[in-house]
Amino acid sequence: MSAPTFPTYSAEHLHTVTMRIWQGLGGPPEEARLLADHLVAANLAGHDSHGVGLLQDYATGVREGGIALGRRPEIVADTGVVVTFDAGSGLGQVAAHDAMAVGIERARQHGAAVVALRRSHHVGRIGHWAEQCAAAGFSSLHLVSVPGDRLVAPFGGTDARFGTNPFCAAFPRPGADPILADFATSRLALGKMRVAHNSGVQAPAGTLLDAQGRPTTDPGAMFEDPRGALLTTGEHKGSAMAVLFELFAGAMAGGGITDQESSTSTLGIMNAMFSLVVDPAAFGTTDAQEQAEVFLRWVTDSPPAEGVEQVLLPGEPERRSRERRTAEGIPIDPNTWQQILDAGASAGLDPADLVP
Repeated sequence: MSAPTFPTYSAEHLHTVTMRIWQGLGGPPEEARLLADHLVAANLAGHDSHGVGLLQDYATGVREGGIALGRRPEIVADTGVVVTFDAGSGLGQVAAHDAMAVGIERARQHGAAVVALRRSHHVGRIGHWAEQCAAAGFSSLHLVSVPGDRLVAPFGGTDARFGTNPFCAAFPRPGADPILADFATSRLALGKMRVAHNSGVQAPAGTLLDAQGRPTTDPGAMFEDPRGALLTTGEHKGSAMAVLFELFAGAMAGGGITDQESSTSTLGIMNAMFSLVVDPAAFGTTDAQEQAEVFLRWVTDSPPAEGVEQVLLPGEPERRSRERRTAEGIPIDPNTWQQILDAGASAGLDPADLVP
């Protein structure tokens, strides 16, 4: 989606703003730091849908009781290799951070670990958790569901039946950014529709249905009552993945599933996450990284198609965005900035103190 040019803000300023707002809402300093680290990192990576624009929704979640401030996730089942956490509606950026830290330690002990996280408020950009694992030298897979949040129509359907249910995987590379894929099983995430709506641009054709099940390019269809529905990526393929991810993270791991009863919840975005963390050294392969680099060069050496400058690896657009936005600042549309100021006001802050 193309967008107009907007004012830019430094990562440092947005980090400070986020921390001040969260602490103003009553969150402890460490929680505020983890949240600010996560949201600003999403903006730097170019995923504004999962960046500081979420602050207003999160502030609402605090006021309405959907987020339990200061709560850390608790282990509720543990076989050594398989660990299940209950976040108790705690902030997702804290719950997922703690769960992955345990997953990394268990993978270091056993060669692999399976980690389930249930009853967590929104865990944000899933790539952040794969990057946490990759920074420790571990590969990971993450299947996520959004129980109770009907956003996406199944293939062939006309109304929303499940969430955007994202997938993420990362392969670490010593001395370089990991190879990372992170995408919703809908063609676009709800947050990207929010960014489009706030920015005054249309959604791409083939991504959205209105409340009557008809194709539309108006992102406002997702923010009206009754609400429309997002369409799955890859048609039947995205629909199949979304269903399976809800079965893994929701039904099997105890994260809850989406049905008519669960859809009546008003506690905001809730997530369940099923993660596999693997130590590459556990396979006894001595040349895995060399083989990986040979393959990656083979992929990127493909002659570019017409209009394509260069064949990119998964995660490369995010790396380029980080470099550019670190140097030039993070663009934020006026509507989203006003929502951030409103979140600050709800936390008892003077909006004038949040302006650079």
